[in-house]
Amino acid sequence: MSRILFLSDLHGNYQATLAMEKEIERIAPDEVWFLGDAVGKGPSNIETCDWVRAHCDYALKGNWDDWICESFFERDNVDSPYWSYIVENKFFYEQIGEERIAWLHALPLEAEILISGVRFRLFHGRPVDQLYQGYEPDEKLRRGFYSADKKTKYGSYICADSHRPYVRSLHDGYAINTGSVGNSIGVPRAHALLVEGDLGSDEITPIYFTILSVPYDNRKAADAALATEGLPMAEAYAREVLTGIYSRD
Repeated sequence: MSRILFLSDLHGNYQATLAMEKEIERIAPDEVWFLGDAVGKGPSNIETCDWVRAHCDYALKGNWDDWICESFFERDNVDSPYWSYIVENKFFYEQIGEERIAWLHALPLEAEILISGVRFRLFHGRPVDQLYQGYEPDEKLRRGFYSADKKTKYGSYICADSHRPYVRSLHDGYAINTGSVGNSIGVPRAHALLVEGDLGSDEITPIYFTILSVPYDNRKAADAALATEGLPMAEAYAREVLTGIYSRD
């Protein structure tokens, strides 16, 4: 039986990322999948981006990764209807630099993995699909079983983006969310998903889903944000880190 760890939404929170790293070392998974949003919102984007590159076997692109990359490529287009977002994201793309932008930009938006006879679709949420919240009706969550081009239906899916972990059982299969490492909404801990099963096997065998809930120094993470000159919406981000109460997208 293999152990596959899925995590996402580091969002420049290096304190939470390091806490999760210690738990990963203890668990010693066979594979680590990153499902998007290495950067954005928080202050330590170089560190969290480089952490993904060093510690994850596979990585996908999330909506904040995409926004920041597109802002970089459009940074001289003052006529863009999204100019305000381009200006706001300037802090992030200038902080991480062109080489990391190129790496993020090249990441795929979705992938798949076969575990214990279940073929999972893997994606962040936006920009390739919708934001799927755990409390939404089955009808909406069921849309996530289809690839972006609608040509493939999967047996289950694992996504991110909502910053809240969940495992939902539908008639079609499982709708699962990793939660967020660095910007959890609800319980302000670092969250990830551990799946245990037979990796790459068509045989239908037992499969286990475990939500990791890892404490970290939230105060230190919030103070790092507040102390970072030029960080957009620093106070809102610090409140989210401390309380788990949503402030903005």
